[in-house]
Amino acid sequence: MMRIVKVAQYRGKKMTTVFNSKNKQDHTKAKAFLDPSGGVTIQRYDMLKYKQFDKLTDKQLGFFWRPEEVDCHKDANDFNNLTDNERHIFTSNLKRQIILDSVQGRAPVEAFGPLVSIPELEAWIQTWTFSETIHSRSYTHIIRNVYANPSQVFDEMMDIDEITDCADAISTNYDELIDLSLKYQLLGEGKHTVNGKKVEVDLYELKKALYKTLMSVNILEGVRFYVSFACSWAFAELKKMEGNAKIIKLIARDENLHLASTQSLLKILPKDDLDYIKIAKETEEECIQMFVDAVEQEKAWAEYLFKDGSMIGLNTQLLSDYIEWICCKRMIAVNLKCPYAVSQANPLPWTQKWIAGADVQVAPQETEITSYIQGGVKQDVDTNTFGGMSL
Repeated sequence: MMRIVKVAQYRGKKMTTVFNSKNKQDHTKAKAFLDPSGGVTIQRYDMLKYKQFDKLTDKQLGFFWRPEEVDCHKDANDFNNLTDNERHIFTSNLKRQIILDSVQGRAPVEAFGPLVSIPELEAWIQTWTFSETIHSRSYTHIIRNVYANPSQVFDEMMDIDEITDCADAISTNYDELIDLSLKYQLLGEGKHTVNGKKVEVDLYELKKALYKTLMSVNILEGVRFYVSFACSWAFAELKKMEGNAKIIKLIARDENLHLASTQSLLKILPKDDLDYIKIAKETEEECIQMFVDAVEQEKAWAEYLFKDGSMIGLNTQLLSDYIEWICCKRMIAVNLKCPYAVSQANPLPWTQKWIAGADVQVAPQETEITSYIQGGVKQDVDTNTFGGMSL
């Protein structure tokens, strides 16, 4: 549930409320975020402004899975037979994934929830955040099965600069947005004095912070996980740590949905609210730099992973090429110019089978996750997912 609630007008002052009974506006005519009417009131899903978010919610609910469905007992034996540098690679990636999803497991609702104005987008943000919680729980499931002392993994992860630097980079945009959002909710637009300090609340600056945060999250969902993902799948290609790889495949399938949502939002905002046309132009270079910074952090992460030796099928250069290739795909999708010269072909073509497809066998019952999907229909996200829809 959302802990921060919508803005409403009351006796000339801003206040927060879980339900704005004074808002009788047709929500299909409201802006996606920060509509002047004061936010979502009735959660109505038969009339929608942006059907793609309702479709994303349906897909995410259809993809529902529990970590305990995946048997990781064999992974414990595999882990004991790994070389020292392979154990370093596996454990380090697990630590980083835990930290990143610790941010993402709470941030979408905290940051975007108070600003959303239409029910289908509100429902998607809540569903999205819940799915991130499943990811965080899955890492604990892996650790319990693989490590004799789980605390050792959790207690050490905050001591790795390459992990905390990445988490800080992600949190910065979220924190700025939440700070501006709280001021807007509590004070309203204008100049104010709070505890003797002058505070200026500017709606345009709040919108700019929202746009940059969406871009940052788009980078998180579409770029930042993929060095770690590739390593997990490389182990499975060698018939090692296969339970972990199955879980990462399920997580990647969810992340494709989350990526689709941020890409969609970044495309519709300039059509939904004309301020975002100007904001997109003003922040273009900054957004490009955000992608570049993320790629450099991913490359630094690859170097950290392989500082004591590589693993069969992967090395630092291959991962660097891979992350640049992925970055270009993500940048093109949000109309940004990619600064990297990359080939059309995936540098790690074998990863595609892990990213594409929903057929993941899970133990102990060895049933497909697709058996939990409505009607048993496979619901992969691909280029045709939103075909025919106007963004």
